[in-house]
Amino acid sequence: MITRGLPPSGRAEPPAAGRAARTFHGFMSHAVGPLLRLALRPRVQGAANVPAEGPFILASNHLSFVDSFVLSPVIPRRVVYLAKSDYFELPGRSGRCVAWCMLALGNVPIRRGPRRAAVRALEQAASVLASGEVVGIYPEGTRSLDGRLYRGRTGVGWLALTTGVPVLPVALGGTDRIMPTGAWRPRLRVRPTVRIGEPMDFSRYRDLHPAKARRAVTDEVMETIRKLSGQRYTGRYNPGADA
Repeated sequence: MITRGLPPSGRAEPPAAGRAARTFHGFMSHAVGPLLRLALRPRVQGAANVPAEGPFILASNHLSFVDSFVLSPVIPRRVVYLAKSDYFELPGRSGRCVAWCMLALGNVPIRRGPRRAAVRALEQAASVLASGEVVGIYPEGTRSLDGRLYRGRTGVGWLALTTGVPVLPVALGGTDRIMPTGAWRPRLRVRPTVRIGEPMDFSRYRDLHPAKARRAVTDEVMETIRKLSGQRYTGRYNPGADA
């Protein structure tokens, strides 16, 4: 059930809505998605845990630029990702093309630093959930360059408590070896793993102080991801998320 705090507009059109954007998204889903799954050959565990209908928040660890390309083809639902704004602000014609593609696929840009900009992105993601769709988020804020799991930012807690939808925890493995930092092409001999946990309900936290509730939800999500991934947990924020 969607609770207080959502924009009053009801069902929200996804970013870059329009015939061209819908056509592009359909092409990516039905043509490129299966090709990606064939090329990357991910090993998937817990696929039955993905809700067949209704909104949910997909929360995953973050190891590589290719994470969303591995995840999307194995999730039988359209996933709208919260993506860092850098991808929408690349220079030149190619940069504008990348930005249009990102928006056409429904991605929501989220800017590091200013709290107000982050809140606006989360409100837009909440509208996507209100329309019955799925939002994907990487609570660490950016990729882990050393393979460890970092403390989660509380945006996932805000979304879960504001909308009342479940969180689906996911752990990726091996994606950092497919596309290491600085690499210019993927290493397709590496097979990534995708471990999907059971949906998590956080309605029991609604009576807590909001800040404490957001922190508790986020920490519980990260602990579940840690158990699924087997990563070493640092207990601190990824410094790259503030860069």
